[in-house]
Amino acid sequence: MTRPLTAAQRRLIEAADPGTGRLKGTEAQLTALVKRGLAFRHPRPPHDYFLTPAGHRAREAQTGPPEPDEPQTPPSTGGVFTARVGGEPAPPAAGGAARAREVRSAWQGMLELRRMTNADASSDRPCAWERTHLAQAAALALEAAGHRPAEADGEDGYRVRETPQPDAVAVYAPDAAALRACARTLEGAGWQAGEHTEPRTRRRYVLASPRRV
Repeated sequence: MTRPLTAAQRRLIEAADPGTGRLKGTEAQLTALVKRGLAFRHPRPPHDYFLTPAGHRAREAQTGPPEPDEPQTPPSTGGVFTARVGGEPAPPAAGGAARAREVRSAWQGMLELRRMTNADASSDRPCAWERTHLAQAAALALEAAGHRPAEADGEDGYRVRETPQPDAVAVYAPDAAALRACARTLEGAGWQAGEHTEPRTRRRYVLASPRRV
């Protein structure tokens, strides 16, 4: 269970630079946000701290100032955005305007994370965080581009699944056209994507891995 943010942590997140997500605070405060997945330390000097996509979501979800010096109940999402990999129970209002805003904000946060952490400040290919969260990263790219994830009881959308390969995920779609569309989206988002066929089931899927150059 995710622990609620403290009043000090909420104030720190609210005070982050609105454009870059740069944070200011004590080393202990910033390290605590890193441990919660809400911030990261830039690898290059001066090693400033910035909000992660989850941190940006936590900031957007905060509707008002916390009561002084008291732990706060996190928003309904726990302050952490989760991309839909397909097949899981849909969150409330999954297809509504609120979800669309969440997805758009998370994708913009991811592009900013790429710019801040890729060695050449490029946003056209996945960053280190995406390489360690392959399914979530691929699903975010798909959902942000307007692809619909499969519902828990159906095969009407995409499904992103881990594979035995440590640097690749498999993407399934309900038909050939949808599968090709998913591949094009991932390629445009900086992934290498190619269609393959499962030997036993003959089911087609896209094998996708983050592009490095």
